[in-house]
Amino acid sequence: MLDIASGLDLSPVLHHITEAACTLVDARYGALGVVGDDQRLTQFISIGVGPETVERIGHFPEGRGILGLLIRDPKPLRLRNLREHPQSYGFPPNHPAMRSFLGVPICLRDEVFGNLYLCDKTSADEFTEEDEELVVSLAATAAVAVENSRLHDRLQDLAVLRDRERIARDLHDKVIQRLFAVGMRLQAIARLSDARSTSDRLVEAVDELDGIISEIRGTIFELAIRPSDRPALSASVLALVDEAVRPAGLEPAVHLDHALDTRVSPALGDEVLAVLRETLTNVVRHAGAHHVDVDVAVDDAVTVRVVDDGTGVDPARRRTRLGHGLRNLDDRARARGGTFVVRPGPGGGTAVEWRVPVV
Repeated sequence: MLDIASGLDLSPVLHHITEAACTLVDARYGALGVVGDDQRLTQFISIGVGPETVERIGHFPEGRGILGLLIRDPKPLRLRNLREHPQSYGFPPNHPAMRSFLGVPICLRDEVFGNLYLCDKTSADEFTEEDEELVVSLAATAAVAVENSRLHDRLQDLAVLRDRERIARDLHDKVIQRLFAVGMRLQAIARLSDARSTSDRLVEAVDELDGIISEIRGTIFELAIRPSDRPALSASVLALVDEAVRPAGLEPAVHLDHALDTRVSPALGDEVLAVLRETLTNVVRHAGAHHVDVDVAVDDAVTVRVVDDGTGVDPARRRTRLGHGLRNLDDRARARGGTFVVRPGPGGGTAVEWRVPVV
């Protein structure tokens, strides 16, 4: 019992519990079934049945018959011959013959985690009342072991989350601020430089730094949000737009498709957020705009449109002006079989459209 309760990795713990139960009451066969939310067995660990026999049977039990009875009515059950019970469902082809039976639930407070199933007592025709008491005690220890393992997993998750938050904070506080300072110095040098070629090269370097900063910001966003804690995509879009443009004094208008939160996968949602972050950063830094429209629509594809009322983009200098960021958006679209277009806005300014299939 002490050995079982000291385990932290759940799968070996469950296997050890099943082995211990067999040894404790002289059972030829033993199993531990984990009960899912739908009251069916989601995991089944067996002892005494060889791998070749398991393969011939084809699948583990789903929780019918006597096993289902223990799930529906979680209390100890002891039978001299399980085939004689009215709830007996029978065995599938290639299943070994079994006679005596002892089943005990493993309960975590008011939750039934699973059941211990023991068959064919080797030293007698049936399991005894003492056997039942011993296995009930073992099941109580098993519950502690399961709870310890779950708590350990939660603590590990918390440690990982804290580490991710620390990395994100360090990236933002140290790396981005230093890159931003370098970019400001390069912009100042470009304004003071008389040589046209030198000025152009400095502007390109600043654009490259802008792209690097955008990528780091995207990394920070991905580090700071765990998939299990992921907010709705529409809420993330609204928060991102507000964070990106409000400090610059721009007035945003945001139009979101009602299907955004149901039809866009988490991975594609991350792409949408990265595209918006990059595009809005370019609007703030380069467009000289007062207003920006953001439209995210979903049909057979997800389409991100951003239109500003700024100075517009000279087609001849489009790639130079937006530099690394534009290439990044184009690459993201192509990687998903989509398109990326930059064109003059309908009333001046710039219109950006990024469209990829919903898969």
